[in-house]
Amino acid sequence: MGISADLRAVVRLACRAPSVHNTQPWAWRLRKDTLELRADRTRQLPVEDPQGRNLLISCGAVLHHAEVAAHGLGLEPAVTRFPDRAQPDLLARFTVTPTRVTPDMEADLAALERRCTDRRRFTSWPVPEDRLQHLCDVLEDRAAQAVVLDEQSTRFLVERLIRRAMAVEAGDPRYAAEQQWWIDHSTSDGVPVTHVPESTNAARARPSRFGGAAQQESLGQTVEGTDGVLAIVTRGDGVPDWLDAGEALSALWLRATRDGISVVPLSQAIEVEETRETLHRDVFSGGLIPQLLVRVGWQGVTREPLAPTPRRPLDDVLDG
Repeated sequence: MGISADLRAVVRLACRAPSVHNTQPWAWRLRKDTLELRADRTRQLPVEDPQGRNLLISCGAVLHHAEVAAHGLGLEPAVTRFPDRAQPDLLARFTVTPTRVTPDMEADLAALERRCTDRRRFTSWPVPEDRLQHLCDVLEDRAAQAVVLDEQSTRFLVERLIRRAMAVEAGDPRYAAEQQWWIDHSTSDGVPVTHVPESTNAARARPSRFGGAAQQESLGQTVEGTDGVLAIVTRGDGVPDWLDAGEALSALWLRATRDGISVVPLSQAIEVEETRETLHRDVFSGGLIPQLLVRVGWQGVTREPLAPTPRRPLDDVLDG
């Protein structure tokens, strides 16, 4: 393959990245031997994500997926983030040169192809503390970090804040409408109703959150006592930090997938300003800034894997 064909293959794999409500809010442009990644603001959630934080986290995840895909295809990526201040939605330029594929690169690419968001309840087996710390250590050299939230008082506060944020969102009909819009949105994006827990009959009841407020009665607490809970944090709180958080989420998630650990993002407590500020102040003492919470655990070994969520055709996301 030539470089252009190689880069098209990179984009095809990268677009398996997770994104808020599977909106896939990114746009790629291919010019000769250079890829450009842009934020697609037409896919921003105006109610849930007015600042674009979740959009940028999603774009950070697809950028990291692109790097992993490139390595797995025998290409060394060189990434320049925010290359043009006059174009704030131009997030990165990406070029590649040939490189040797290592077993670790192959394992990461295999994890990228297997990774999925499985919101089904985890088993009751806790993830050992050293496994949780290992996931955090994957981000050791990154701008965004992960912190294990394991102290009992911290867990109690985090669970309370998640419930509070879910109640705030559930009480606003705009949130419910926006969230429902992305369930079974189309054959190429959104969250299939089959991937929403406890929603086997979509005709009778369409949930307002993916395993969230409308289903707490049937699902119990959002975070069970045996779940591991991690926070992805940054030192700043601007567009570059949100992109960093998305790259960190991708790196952590792929490592977890390699280890057989399931990951589910919990964004509610970050989306609601009241609960985010409390989290920032009372858990991180006003220092590190929480960008995303994730819960981690084990899926039942006898469960059938979920089918991949739909993805937009390559020609929809790639110009060139």
